[in-house]
Amino acid sequence: MCNQKNAQGPLICMFDSGIGGLNLLRACVHRLPQADFCYFADNYNVPYGNLGEREIKRRVFGIFEKIAALHPDAAVVACNTVTTECITDLRAAFRFPIIGVEPAVKQAALCGDNFLVLATEATCGSASFKKLMSQYGAVADVRPMSRLAEEIEQNIFSLDGDALAAGLPRGNFSSVVLGCTHYVFIEKAIKKLYCCPVFDGMLGTADHLAATLGKFDHMTSRMGKIAFFCGDFAKNKAVFDKINQSY
Repeated sequence: MCNQKNAQGPLICMFDSGIGGLNLLRACVHRLPQADFCYFADNYNVPYGNLGEREIKRRVFGIFEKIAALHPDAAVVACNTVTTECITDLRAAFRFPIIGVEPAVKQAALCGDNFLVLATEATCGSASFKKLMSQYGAVADVRPMSRLAEEIEQNIFSLDGDALAAGLPRGNFSSVVLGCTHYVFIEKAIKKLYCCPVFDGMLGTADHLAATLGKFDHMTSRMGKIAFFCGDFAKNKAVFDKINQSY
């Protein structure tokens, strides 16, 4: 279990609607191995991308009240949809630093402006995403995926990435942006389909977290602990263990 306050290293809480954020958790643990992580999820209500803004905020704030009770040194929103819909309100409501993941549009734009963005309907329709796109991706092809995150969440232990990728839009693109952390589970199949760079934003977000908590970096030689809360925590732990085995 995570202590309410760890004197040796930071306590970081991470939230995602389901298993997608486990890819980011792996990146953050690799970047900050001495930190303690608490992973909060809401698997039984995936996908958030198909929920209305009011319902998303109601669910997210309910979970963040539980996160706040642990007095974390920082929290990470590992869900693109929640970042676009809630991050400003979350930062106004809670005193600890809150880092959000967002589609890696900037990186894709550096490869060429003919890039594809795959994201949830809520992310694609949000004002913050449209602002991001106006800065870097004026001619990008943005495709909302209504069921892809749900398919990945429900079939994670028997996932056929090639079959799921076969349902994605066809085209020749300079790169592809994965605008939902769930999509990272089929990243290899997406690279195979499009034969171009694929950006997921995991390492950039982990680096941002490390920069925010730089004063804690390498303070202790002990390895941090990882705990799972809310949602289907047994499933989340099993998936995380599977991710670790693949490295």
